Amino acid sequence: MPHAKTIKIYNLQGKPTGKITLPAIFTTPLRPDVIKRAVLAIQSSKRHPQGRDPMAGKRTSAESRGTGLAMARIPRVKGGSGRAAFAPGTVGGRQAHPPTAEKIIVRRISKKEAHLALFSAIAATASKDAVAQRGHAIEDVPQIPLIVEDSIQELKTTKEVEQALTSLGVISDTYRVKASRKTRAGKGKRRGRKMKQAVGPLIVVAENKGLAKAASNIPGVDIVTVNNLNAEMLAPGTHAGRLTLWTNGAVERLGKLYGEGAGA
Repeated sequence: MPHAKTIKIYNLQGKPTGKITLPAIFTTPLRPDVIKRAVLAIQSSKRHPQGRDPMAGKRTSAESRGTGLAMARIPRVKGGSGRAAFAPGTVGGRQAHPPTAEKIIVRRISKKEAHLALFSAIAATASKDAVAQRGHAIEDVPQIPLIVEDSIQELKTTKEVEQALTSLGVISDTYRVKASRKTRAGKGKRRGRKMKQAVGPLIVVAENKGLAKAASNIPGVDIVTVNNLNAEMLAPGTHAGRLTLWTNGAVERLGKLYGEGAGA
């Protein structure tokens, strides 16, 4: 197993103030196949089962009139109108192949596989090549992974967060996210559809002391506590290597949560 490395800790002004040894979890081999299965499993659990009333479209007196009448044998309402009903393709008729509530839509994976996916996704945040391959703007970021002082989780205003991200060289990635709204939304607004945008940086904190609310208006930025971290947050769209800012407290708690053997 590769040795864990020691990297710098930066303050909110972008200056190094100390060093920290990364837990062994950051040396986990990259497993895109396991990460993909874990992310799809998380996404499947958010879907709601669908079903149809078994009698939908069948509450009618329609019957086929048989052959020899020079008309199609489709079921028709009794009476003088002869309106077609009941069959798929008719007005108010049943669906040909309706979804059933009994269909299994949730994908399940073992706890061991889910942990491996999480560890691998965490390790990918420490790979500069993986982060760059996802398309993040990291030209001004001083190091990958970027470790920040715990004071960032106490910021209360959007302006303070933007100033910190600017000093840390991450603000350019939020500009990339904002620009992606125009290119992905197409011509003008589309009725009934959400505007798509790229995924920006993730900030992992040991404790949320107001940072989540302060950063809520910054495009693409997500805040998560280390206890609630999962593979989907670290690998949106099943692609690992999201640009991630770790507080030094989050890194220390990460080692306590999963132990030094996590990178094996």
